[in-house]
Amino acid sequence: MNVEREKRAVAEAAAEYLVDGMTVGLGTGSTVAYLLPALARRRLAIRCVASSPRTEHAARELGLSVEPFGTVSQLDVTIDGADQIAPDGWLIKGGGAAHTREKIVAAAGQFVVIADSTKPVGALRPPIPLELLAFGLSATLCRLHPVALRDVPRSPDGGVIAGYQGAVGDPARLAARLSATPGLVDHGLFPPELVAIVLIGHDDEVERRVLRSAAR
Repeated sequence: MNVEREKRAVAEAAAEYLVDGMTVGLGTGSTVAYLLPALARRRLAIRCVASSPRTEHAARELGLSVEPFGTVSQLDVTIDGADQIAPDGWLIKGGGAAHTREKIVAAAGQFVVIADSTKPVGALRPPIPLELLAFGLSATLCRLHPVALRDVPRSPDGGVIAGYQGAVGDPARLAARLSATPGLVDHGLFPPELVAIVLIGHDDEVERRVLRSAAR
């Protein structure tokens, strides 16, 4: 298994989904780092929205057209990676501390997930990335227990980054509990309803999983 080769393979496969005239959401992370040059090589006339300043800078350096999300109300496709992929389509994202923006961008169009063969798991496991408001942080941490702050920069929008350390169990129930906690901006649990297609690299081959939501 060559993880970097798998990342490149799924990134190139995802780039083939795009055609001229599309509006495209760009995620954040090591697999997306292979997507950007793959898109640039295709020289398509596309409009891009980036989920992080790092992705925006890298995309512009490659000559891709990136504009503020405020100028685009709907995306045709969003392409992003994942930290964990459960058999039922639940994802954990946010290792790069941009999961709030990533979720907003993912929800705006057909979401294509690209991942290497280490990302599928039998069941989701902690930590779950969290973005928290700095205001009232101590009280929020108490309500979310068990949780640990991460020694990473704040999110692109100034949120404090932490990780929920408890058992995941039922992802839908945990997602609802986290979302209902005052002071939490967003969490890194992404439901299957957000996901249209999952591309997983296996050496030089790419597995394509189409979820039910893709048919809507």
